[in-house]
Amino acid sequence: MNDDVRNIVLGVVAAGISAALGWLARTYLWKRKLRRKQAFFGLPDNSESLLVVNRGAGGPDLAVMRYDVFALLELAALIKDCNAHAQILPHDAARQGFGERTEFCVGGPASNRRMAAHLTSLLPGVRVNVDAEPSPDRGAFQVGSERYRVEVGRAEYALLARLTVAQSHGTRPVFLFCGQTAITNQATTRYLGRNHERLTRKYGSSAFVLLLKVVNSQAYGPDVVELVADVTREAQAPLPTPAPPRNSHRGS
Repeated sequence: MNDDVRNIVLGVVAAGISAALGWLARTYLWKRKLRRKQAFFGLPDNSESLLVVNRGAGGPDLAVMRYDVFALLELAALIKDCNAHAQILPHDAARQGFGERTEFCVGGPASNRRMAAHLTSLLPGVRVNVDAEPSPDRGAFQVGSERYRVEVGRAEYALLARLTVAQSHGTRPVFLFCGQTAITNQATTRYLGRNHERLTRKYGSSAFVLLLKVVNSQAYGPDVVELVADVTREAQAPLPTPAPPRNSHRGS
C-alpha cells in the first residue's frame, strides 16, 4: 500500500470516527434534553397522564370549546414528545385523587369543578369571582391581597401552576391552566410549551404559580403573553382576613 492509498484510508477512517462521535454526542444531548423534559412534566416513557377539560365536555359527544380544543392539542403535543400517553376526561367525571399520574387541568372554576377543587385544596390564596350576574368583578382573580379584573379582548389574566403533593414525591405534578376566558387557557398552554425549558432551569421539580397577562387577544389571539409575577407564595398562603384588595389592575 503506497502513501496515497494509506492517506485515503486513514482519512476515511478518521471521517467515520468523527461522524460516529458526533452522532453519539447528539444522541446523548437529545436524550438528556428529553429526560429533563420528562422529569419536569412527570412523564417518563410510556407513562399515563390525565387531561381534564371543562364544561362542554360533559355532553354525549365530548364537545369542547374551540380555544379549549386548541389548548388540548398544545398539551397533547407536549405529552407525545415525552413518549407518554393521555386520557381525556370531562371535569365532572374525573373523580380520583392526584399524585399517581401527571394531570393537566384546563379551564376556570366556573366551568371546571376539578379546577375549583384544586384551587381550594392547593391554592388557598386564590379566589376567582364566578358570579353569573354581570359586574366589573365578574371573572376577576384575587391573589393574596391583589385583584386582577378582566377586560375581554384587551387584558385578560391566567394562572399557570405546577403543583405537587407529598405522596407523589414531586414526580407526578398537577398542571393548572386557569384563565379568565377560553382564549387565555390556550395562551397559557402555549406559554408553557414555549417556555418549559426556561421554567425547568428556574424551578426544577419545585412547585410554582405564575400570573400571566394575555394582551389584546382580539388582535393577537393567544400569542402575546406577559409574565406579570411569580405568585407562588401568595397563592399557597391563606388569604388574609379581612382582605379587601388594595389595587385593581386594568389593561391599557
